[in-house]
Amino acid sequence: MNPKLLKILIAILVAITITGVVAFVLVLNVFGDKKDEPLSLDKMVEYSFTTEEMNTDLQDGSFVQIQFQFMTDSEKAKKEIEQRSFQIKNEFIKQSVSLTEADFKSGLTELESNLKTKMNELMTEGKIIDVYIINKIIQ
Repeated sequence: MNPKLLKILIAILVAITITGVVAFVLVLNVFGDKKDEPLSLDKMVEYSFTTEEMNTDLQDGSFVQIQFQFMTDSEKAKKEIEQRSFQIKNEFIKQSVSLTEADFKSGLTELESNLKTKMNELMTEGKIIDVYIINKIIQ
């Protein structure tokens, strides 16, 4: 093969490779999925799921009635968490067995966090971004 032709061929291959790498990086960074951006308020409302009110007894003999709002990252995740409502109730009951009335007056952030972690372990179609307690009555 002609040495001059070989040099031209190598130069063309290098140029194509560099162009391909640059295009790949641009597609990933500019046009890629924007999962790290926070959801708009409209999307948060659209992707949220509100549980029914749940009642359970506490370790100290008190009773609590509570309701949660789950914020998910997509419509698929919202549908999945709706279908898992029985697991939400089950997990809440498991966690509340060792809690007292005082825990429900001060330690709600930990309950929300634990519920979020446990439910995210079960999720397959997205994830739960946050859990909010939207209603709570202690007797």
